[in-house]
Amino acid sequence: MECTVRWTGLAGMTFVAETGSGHLVTMDGAPEGGGRNLAPRPMEVVLAGTGGCTAYDVVMILRKSGQDIRGCDVTLKSERAEKDPKVFIKIHFHFTVRGRNLKNNLVERAIKLSHEKYCSASIMLEKTAEITHSFEIVDDAETAVTA
Repeated sequence: MECTVRWTGLAGMTFVAETGSGHLVTMDGAPEGGGRNLAPRPMEVVLAGTGGCTAYDVVMILRKSGQDIRGCDVTLKSERAEKDPKVFIKIHFHFTVRGRNLKNNLVERAIKLSHEKYCSASIMLEKTAEITHSFEIVDDAETAVTA
């Protein structure tokens, strides 16, 4: 895997990353750091990528388990260290999984497998951050079960 990140110019702190698969991601710094708030901060991209990594795993695991999954959202709330390097020190993942007749134990198992075995991003971030998670299941009748 490789990626090239380019600063877009002498003014501002905007960067464009080109991934090995040929996609572009724009990042910018905060105004107090010389950025113009034109794109997500690099650490926001790290957090978003982690959410994408674990949501991908959960969907795949539930599909392979024969579950009728219709949607999967994950909200990540994080805290970072106050001093440099401002690594993540806490990250909470809240999953909202939608589908028909989803089994609570299989959703819980999918989330656990993602965080313990498959999601490279969350496993890597676990080296500096306390990782917690919760979930709710929303069925077609729009009733929720929270765990």
